[in-house]
Amino acid sequence: MSATAVERVSLALRRIREHDAMLKCVIHTLDESATQRARLLDTAPPTPASPLFGAPVAVKDNICTTDGLTTCGSKILANFKSPYDAHVIERLRDAGAVIVAKTNLDEFAMGSSTENSAFFSTRNPWDPERVPGGSSGGSIVAVAARLVPYALGSETGGSIRQPASFCGVTGLKPTYGRVSRFGLVAFASSLDQIGPVAVDARGVARLLRIIAGRDPRDSTSVDEPVPDYEAMLDEPTGKLRIGYAKEYFGEGLHPETRRVVEAAMEMYRKLGAEVFEISLPHSAYTIACYYLICTAEASSNLARFDGVRYGHRTAEPADYIDMYSATRDEGFGSEVKRRIMLGTYALSSGYYDAYYLKALKVRTLIKNDFLEAFKKCDVILSPTTPTPAFKLGEKSDNPLEMYLADIYNCAANLAGIPAISIPCGFTDAGLPVGLQLMAPHFAEARLLQAAHAYQQATDFHARRPPICAE
Repeated sequence: MSATAVERVSLALRRIREHDAMLKCVIHTLDESATQRARLLDTAPPTPASPLFGAPVAVKDNICTTDGLTTCGSKILANFKSPYDAHVIERLRDAGAVIVAKTNLDEFAMGSSTENSAFFSTRNPWDPERVPGGSSGGSIVAVAARLVPYALGSETGGSIRQPASFCGVTGLKPTYGRVSRFGLVAFASSLDQIGPVAVDARGVARLLRIIAGRDPRDSTSVDEPVPDYEAMLDEPTGKLRIGYAKEYFGEGLHPETRRVVEAAMEMYRKLGAEVFEISLPHSAYTIACYYLICTAEASSNLARFDGVRYGHRTAEPADYIDMYSATRDEGFGSEVKRRIMLGTYALSSGYYDAYYLKALKVRTLIKNDFLEAFKKCDVILSPTTPTPAFKLGEKSDNPLEMYLADIYNCAANLAGIPAISIPCGFTDAGLPVGLQLMAPHFAEARLLQAAHAYQQATDFHARRPPICAE
């Protein structure tokens, strides 16, 4: 007999209470509203049966929910209650899911380690002395530690895939426009996407089908048919052509990461895929291009947090200018301030052409690299990250080194293509390693099929960190 919605939600809330004191992946739980929702589902189950009936879901705290708060991991929104649900939250509720927790993140999704939260740092369940990655570290850890079966994160430059790699779960960044951004607090609007997190490709496929699709409230969402991704997982795909990007196997790649990823390439060959080298020639410019565009857009998007209408306001301002500057100084952390200043500089008179405009032109070159590569292959393969998870505090004083943690991820966001990270092995120290797969626009079904085929032949995705061995 299957578990009731109340039983499933109660188990998730219990596991959060038991383990989150150490993991620090949840900003706040939604005990009351989640329990009420579960009771309602059990009393009057939807017809036809909902695909996520009673499933507990954790949601990154930059996605608006009417239940609880939406803080973005920032002091400036520490007490903000959203007046509406994000589009993806509406879709989840319609599918029978229950939102049980809002998860920790780098402030306004700006970071690669979930150490930049205004509240606390999240820890990796495989080694609590290491970071989980970021900025969706809280959502990733909630799934990795088996606190919940599903979670939502957001991506601007690898913020789902990078922590998925560090924590050994499956995380997908959809095509730009595949999922509505209505209700996602904006960081960089031409890059941001909401994406699903689960233990395996099947769970990700199930979640993606629910949240994908056109939403008239988001002008960037695309009216493209949404296939049944889960039903397509086992369909024959023919001989898969996998290109591995040679630029992602050069300097800076950790030797154990290389070993594990190359073993995954051999597994694909055993499964009948053709695996061969390709080139993405403008890869060297990815980080510089990404950080000019994302900071410029962040500078514009975060101008709305001024203490006038909502969020934190400084206590006793001398005048309007003081209210504005003191509010932002008190409310924003150092990384957010750094990115706002970088973006404002890049957009300023006299520098716009030299920086922001040039970055947009380079973005087109990067996108064209992928268009050319996909003429030769169905999927592009690479490591998800250059190294396994690093120690807490290890890169905190070196922003450039921290930014390079996303060096293999940002290109997919710049090009707008879908990309997934799946577990493909472990280092000698027992740390997970992620394999990244990328596909053409709106080819999520192909990505999920490729990921599922690998997971059918391996068990890395099924292995649990010591904290949740029971």
